[in-house]
Amino acid sequence: MPSLPSLADFPPIFLIVFAVLLGLLFGSFLNVVIHRLPRGESIAFPGSHCPECGQPIKPRDNVPVLSYVLLLGRSRCCKTPISPRYPLVEAIGGLVAWAVMRSIVLELSPDTSIARAMALFFAYLALALGLIAAAFIDLEHMLLPDEITLGGAGLGIATVPLRADASFRESLLGAAVGFVVVWLPFVFLYSKLRGRPGMGLGDAKLVLLAGAWFGWLGALFALLAGAVQATAILAAIFATGKKLEEPPAVVEERKALLAALERAEGAERDALERELAEDPLAKEPEPGLAGARLAFGPFIILAILEFMFYGPLIRSELLSGLSLP
Repeated sequence: MPSLPSLADFPPIFLIVFAVLLGLLFGSFLNVVIHRLPRGESIAFPGSHCPECGQPIKPRDNVPVLSYVLLLGRSRCCKTPISPRYPLVEAIGGLVAWAVMRSIVLELSPDTSIARAMALFFAYLALALGLIAAAFIDLEHMLLPDEITLGGAGLGIATVPLRADASFRESLLGAAVGFVVVWLPFVFLYSKLRGRPGMGLGDAKLVLLAGAWFGWLGALFALLAGAVQATAILAAIFATGKKLEEPPAVVEERKALLAALERAEGAERDALERELAEDPLAKEPEPGLAGARLAFGPFIILAILEFMFYGPLIRSELLSGLSLP
């Protein structure tokens, strides 16, 4: 009986090229997710179309990165400028797919079955691409969708049997720790003291995701390294004398909610008032540094990706520093 193919049966360059091409294609789909998910639209139907005039995008105009270059950054149908975000996300998709293949899959034992290697590749790629989509959504809408945070956490728990360095106990404990270390001090207690949460529940769910994949240490690293990186960026912004502005989409969404409140009556108005009272973005930001609003999700996401690719080194350094076994 012939043995099943192993990782050693496939040239590394073949696997890397396969990964990059797949990452570019999935990066193109990520742009659909980033645009539609926060708007409550289906990510499957209708097919890709111009957001300005609604014309379907032909396959030749939907080639990742290349189409943007050939079209000189404008849509073929109505010549509307295409946001540079589109080729950027596509390129990031290819880069992340390369990194997953190179630093995770090709580091497996050569006798690992190709089926298990590919299952790990798709699991980690799904995590990375979901995090990238969440980062861009949070930057534009200051929103972290449950479909990505809780869905990603569920994927982390479901893939425990695939990952040699994981266990259900560590995954579940990490998820619990990740949620509590954000929710208890920054949502529950901060709300009691200041009347509004210091961080959103989306951030808590994002750190929960980190714990589900990388245990309690991964969750704490995501929170602390994310905070350090966010603080550095915030300090740089204010050091240059610039003001941290809210994303335009957040301003428009607040105006739409307030306009809906003005029109509403009775039970509908009461429901909208409760929704606005629970929404930390429903009020205008306070002036000065204390009231500055920074999307924290992208920094947590950056830390999660850092732990995903450099986890063994980070774990070794942190645990040796803490003198933990």
